[in-house]
Amino acid sequence: MRLEHIVFNNIKRRKGRAAFLLLGLMIGVATVVSLLSLSSALSMRAQHELEQFGANIMITPETDHLSLSYGGVSLGGVSLTASEIPEGSLAAIDTIRNRRNIAAIAPKVLGAVDLNGQHVLLMGVDPKVEFGLKKWWSVSGRVMSGPDELVIGSAVSRQLNLAMGETLDLNGRSFTIVGILNETGSQDDQLILAELATAQSLLGKEGVVTMVEIAALCHDCPVEDMVRQLQEVLPGVDVQAVQQVVKTRMHAIAQFKLLSYGVAAVVMLVGALLVFVTMMGAVSERTREIGIYRAIGFRRFHVLRLVLVESAVISAGAGLLGYLLGVGVTLGALPLLSDSPTGWHFDPVIAVGALVAAVCVGLLAALQPAFRASRLEPSEALRAL
Repeated sequence: MRLEHIVFNNIKRRKGRAAFLLLGLMIGVATVVSLLSLSSALSMRAQHELEQFGANIMITPETDHLSLSYGGVSLGGVSLTASEIPEGSLAAIDTIRNRRNIAAIAPKVLGAVDLNGQHVLLMGVDPKVEFGLKKWWSVSGRVMSGPDELVIGSAVSRQLNLAMGETLDLNGRSFTIVGILNETGSQDDQLILAELATAQSLLGKEGVVTMVEIAALCHDCPVEDMVRQLQEVLPGVDVQAVQQVVKTRMHAIAQFKLLSYGVAAVVMLVGALLVFVTMMGAVSERTREIGIYRAIGFRRFHVLRLVLVESAVISAGAGLLGYLLGVGVTLGALPLLSDSPTGWHFDPVIAVGALVAAVCVGLLAALQPAFRASRLEPSEALRAL
């Protein structure tokens, strides 16, 4: 009879013990897989969101800080005291070494205009890029889609009693309010938004922009290097990395990963102890059986292999089932942790790692029981008969 036949026959005869060991290891593997898969998926989601949403590099003219400001660009009264950035010079951004890491470039022109006797900040933007960059913006109505349309901030609407659909006169030109920016709690509430070319014409700033926001961050994006590269190709401007939110988000994910690794280590240790105790009990239970095997010519190596193969078979089954269970838990938990459409992706490292780790833990934990079984002398084992 082959050793493999003995192993499978023994598993069939002792289904309860095998099922207990399988279940324990399976839960351990599932816990590890779900934690690692969740941390990996959340990390990918954070990187995806940071690549797509929110600026983390600001390009502004070198200027003094005055009373009226937006994004570090200062205005006093109705005129901007700082120099502007030539719009044509922005083409140099495409020449930097890390251009592939830039997700969005959002130029803006800023200036104060007179509206009903009050100075209001007008910002010209590319609507598609700007509203794509700032996903937290929401508009009652719609985004401007023509040169004679405006979106106004909630504070402007409230203080000047302006409503959607009304017509405004700015510098002798009529505009229609097509949207009101819902309250953000920031300076954005005090803006009037127009298309970039329209605002440049109204403010007399054709061909120039006041500031540029750049969204550029991914797992391996060297933001500091990109800042230096931008300063080299855009002389006379101030380039700053805005990384507080980025670092906080990535730090939280890193802490979750550390927690996952710690929990994984504890779970695998518990799994190893479970295998050790179960296999020690199995060896004691099968003392007479092992004695018979030794008496009919089984060598110590054969007995050692018998115990280790049985442990490896059960551990491999636990690894496979545990991985599937862990993936199921991950798929169920992800919608509760994030509303991003980016979901779980198959990771061969985690899949193979779960199987290999389960088998290794099972084999290592079964070594001592296996050696104990192999050292049993036939005469001692047969005394119990």
